[in-house]
Amino acid sequence: MSEQSNLREAALKYHEFPKPGKLEIRATKPMANGRDLARAYSPGVAEACLEIKNDPSSAARYTARGNLVAVVSNGTAVLGLGNIGALAAKPVMEGKAVLFKKFASIDCFDIELDEADPEKLAEIVCALEPSFGAINLEDIKAPDCFIVERICRERMNIPVFHDDQHGTAIVVGAAAKNALQVTGKRFENIKIVSTGGGAAGIACLNMLLKMGVQRKNIWLCDIHGLVYEGRKIDMNPSKAAFAQSSNKRTLDSVIDGADMFLGLSGPNVLTQDNVKKMVAAPIVFALANPTPEILPELVREVAPDAIIATGRSDFPNQVNNVLCFPFIFRGALDVGATTINDEMQLACIEGIAALARTTTSAEAAAAYQGEQLTFGAEYLIPKPFDPRLVSVVSSAVAEAAMKTGVATRPLDDLEAYRRRLDGSVFKSALVMRPVFEAARASSRRIVFAEGEDERVLRAAQAMLEETTERPILIGRPEVIEARIERAGLTIKMGERVDLVNPENDPRYRDYWETYHNLMCRQGVTPDLARAIMRTNTTAIGAVMVNRDEADSIICGTFGEFRWHMNYIKQVLGREAFHPVGALSMMILEDGPLFITDTQVHLHPKPEEIAEIAVGAARHVRRFGIEPNIAFCSQSQFGNHGNGSGWRLREAIKILDAEGHDFCYEGEMNIDTALDPDLRQRLFPGNRMKGPANVLVFAHADAASGVRNILKMKGGGLEVGPILMGMGNRAHIVSPSITARGLLNMSAIAGTPVAHYG
Repeated sequence: MSEQSNLREAALKYHEFPKPGKLEIRATKPMANGRDLARAYSPGVAEACLEIKNDPSSAARYTARGNLVAVVSNGTAVLGLGNIGALAAKPVMEGKAVLFKKFASIDCFDIELDEADPEKLAEIVCALEPSFGAINLEDIKAPDCFIVERICRERMNIPVFHDDQHGTAIVVGAAAKNALQVTGKRFENIKIVSTGGGAAGIACLNMLLKMGVQRKNIWLCDIHGLVYEGRKIDMNPSKAAFAQSSNKRTLDSVIDGADMFLGLSGPNVLTQDNVKKMVAAPIVFALANPTPEILPELVREVAPDAIIATGRSDFPNQVNNVLCFPFIFRGALDVGATTINDEMQLACIEGIAALARTTTSAEAAAAYQGEQLTFGAEYLIPKPFDPRLVSVVSSAVAEAAMKTGVATRPLDDLEAYRRRLDGSVFKSALVMRPVFEAARASSRRIVFAEGEDERVLRAAQAMLEETTERPILIGRPEVIEARIERAGLTIKMGERVDLVNPENDPRYRDYWETYHNLMCRQGVTPDLARAIMRTNTTAIGAVMVNRDEADSIICGTFGEFRWHMNYIKQVLGREAFHPVGALSMMILEDGPLFITDTQVHLHPKPEEIAEIAVGAARHVRRFGIEPNIAFCSQSQFGNHGNGSGWRLREAIKILDAEGHDFCYEGEMNIDTALDPDLRQRLFPGNRMKGPANVLVFAHADAASGVRNILKMKGGGLEVGPILMGMGNRAHIVSPSITARGLLNMSAIAGTPVAHYG
């Protein structure tokens, strides 16, 4: 079977299984009993109806309208498929709806209308206004799309956005802005030659005018050649606006000395001879799909320094509308914008362009492994899977809407809005906020034992950008420098980032002597101490903390937990410090759930379980959460005499005798811990109110199993493990941790113990 056949088969299976199509509808409210039914429908629904009748703006509070977009098409200009009709266009529109949900958490209905007349189509769209917060027009042929958009924008009091026009124009604008920065040119001075007089092409040229390009410097060509004054064939007002007063008639005759080629036409329109006539280091945006106006390799043969963009994902600088439309709609919906104006579109451009000039996110790097993601000729715009797009671009759009007076629900706190958007893509962002704020109270030195790991390097970069901590990396300098360069990071050793080279560090003698002094009565000879201080980065980091050259160590990105624990205990488990337990926060759809002890004690004794509970309560409060601790077992309130139940019961007795200010109860099954109604039925009058948010186990296998199944099957995001009992001087993470997870752990390690009691 050919590669093309395989691709076709895979695509069809993707659309058919496990359910046909790419969308489904899910309820956001419970429907479990008669009470729920009475609230959701009759009679309770009448209350919401009356509120909206009295105040139409309240529809955004009581219905999904404020987060609901309609993708509307008549299928007359679909992708590279042309006029395939409304029904055949449905897979494309479903895909568009999925992108809205994936990238900006916007709910979306695709609406395919069998109506070719643009005015009738516009009438239908206008009639949809009560149902939707915004309209995305899609794949409507030119010039009909101009008519539909104009009528809808005039009559509707919600944003109407034709993505084929304005979405393309915004992404082209962002790519062009950064291309000019790379070349050192200005919009006011460049000559642009463009092919394609359709909706996207005209919109792009209009956007470039708004960005500073002079109209006299734009030369528009179509299938009939140059658009010139007096031309009669295939003209319309949109094209005529770019007509040149010239006796030249062909693309070849006008491209001489062009700074930029903008193609939104068809395959093989631009030749190598055309490229040769352009300026040195030309900008070539060949955006036709699936085959561009000229292939990048052909451009490189005649202009090796050219800056090239295409519409394809298999070449650098893909001009993809997904960089724009989810986020411009996100910002518009969140402030109740009545339209999407020029200022909002320009803000979107600036946000996209600025993001490409920053360091690449770890998430984007993971999604595009092997690609160079450092700002420059081959990285002009961010990748669609960069999670920072939603906060950067959407907040810029929202701010522009408010400044221009089109926001009906202006935001009181733009910074809080940005944090909320970050929380929608970085599940840990909102939960971790109290910890990050506490960490900013002082600048602590965090040593990373596995400093050569790319995840660690990305975490260190993020620490420099988001915290006051000072990272210390243990590793070979040449390896670290090479990986920093490959990842496109801006870390510079010695500038807020320190380095320890285990192969050659001036402190080597001090380190091995310190380690030997600590371990000389436990069988460690000087020779062994020297060897460990050359090879064991966890031991080196622990010694640095012991010597007060660092405040905390983070290790464990590879290797087994207890192997790392051995060296942590040897060096730092002294005086009042000892490992109490490992606490993991699992961030789930309905909030965080803490699990302990997952690592330290296999079968903890009652005294150790009590200590684990006390430590967990202290750490949970770091996140601004009041602990509600359930001791979990197969046993339920004493119905099993054997197993873990008796140890948990003894631990509860110890806590009762000591007197504590946090809620705990048990022993009980996990479902009993999480279901207050079930718990009340089984044990009326128990001392716990509401669902438990901390689960304490008397067996590491149980705790670790729950943690891992929540992570792999429950969609939980882990923060941790947090090593309790070590005075925040050491944390051992798991090998599956991400760069974002390491950043979270650095904030936890960066918080002085005094901040959490």
